[in-house]
Amino acid sequence: MPSEKILQSKKEAVAQLAEKMKGSAAGVLVDFKGISVADDTALRRELRQAGVEYAVYKNSLIRFASKEAGLDDLANALDGTTAVAISKEDPVVAAKIICDYSTKLKKIFNVKAGYVDGEILSAAQVEDLSKLPSREQLVAQVLAGFNAPISGFANVLNANIRGLVVALNAIAEKQSA
Repeated sequence: MPSEKILQSKKEAVAQLAEKMKGSAAGVLVDFKGISVADDTALRRELRQAGVEYAVYKNSLIRFASKEAGLDDLANALDGTTAVAISKEDPVVAAKIICDYSTKLKKIFNVKAGYVDGEILSAAQVEDLSKLPSREQLVAQVLAGFNAPISGFANVLNANIRGLVVALNAIAEKQSA
């Protein structure tokens, strides 16, 4: 039986991971067995720059934390080596980066499962999520959609004014001749 001190530290680790899961927009579980140190370092750097937390946990800790966070079905994906990438704000960024690395390192780095806003995703659904545009791109597309009618209206007004100027210029040239 583990000592009280070890048991307490494990409970704290579970509570911290559960809080991260509850307060996040999305997360991805990854099987990282066999990844090289250089690839892992590059992956961690890219995730850190995107604001994604990436860490390796024991499956038992992830199982307890996911139950505490209300993500019980994540336990089905917990076998072998498991790392968790947690994105606090953007639900797409973690899936994008992880899936990019998964395609580069297909045999040794695979997506197991994920979650978005409390919904469990399979590996295929995480793959589909990674293909969505980022939040910034979606906002830009919506704003461009709002801007298009306004731009068209301004162009129509400019064309009318331009036509009036051309007509007045033609009249002025005709009278001066």
